[in-house]
Amino acid sequence: MKTVDLIAALATGAGPAPRAVAARRLAPVALAGGLIAGLAAVALMGRAPATTAIEAALWMKFGYAGLVAAAAGWLAARLARPASSVVAPLCLLGVVIGGMGVLGVVAMWRLPGTERMAYLFGNSWTVCPWNVLGLSLPALAGTLWAVRGLAPTRPRAAGLAAGLLAGAVGALGYALSCPEVSITFVAVWYSLGIALVGGAGAALGPRVLRW
Repeated sequence: MKTVDLIAALATGAGPAPRAVAARRLAPVALAGGLIAGLAAVALMGRAPATTAIEAALWMKFGYAGLVAAAAGWLAARLARPASSVVAPLCLLGVVIGGMGVLGVVAMWRLPGTERMAYLFGNSWTVCPWNVLGLSLPALAGTLWAVRGLAPTRPRAAGLAAGLLAGAVGALGYALSCPEVSITFVAVWYSLGIALVGGAGAALGPRVLRW
């Protein structure tokens, strides 16, 4: 059989390639990870008190973690495919995190000097990043599994992106239990927790994402 005939035979009935394969693998595990994180947070740490300030802060936390999750998910989807450009998702991720940092600095700067440290550290800065990390572990396992089933050629970077997505999902769950209302607190300690999960993903990437 000639090469041209072989190619034609293999292509017969193949149909168009499926669209958004990465998103269809990542989205369900991210949603499941967020649900698990939220249920675990409420079960283990309780629900944050229902006050106007805390409820307003909850939407701020959801907005920040949700934007980080969207940007990190986009980045993970790009890194799960060979030779895909990551400039746009990296820029979006930088804008989200950097913008939150600027808002946090401005909010703290506007306070009297005696109140700034309390606004930065709150009452739970020593546990917040670790709670985000712990609640993110199911999502991390899921996002690494989703990326592994694709074609990542940069396993450490893909692991980092999967970890950032999982960390943001864990932060969404933790927000249900977190009593802090400071935007500076969220900008620093939530970001640190998400970064810890990203670091775990980067460390695991070369081992679990190799072909």
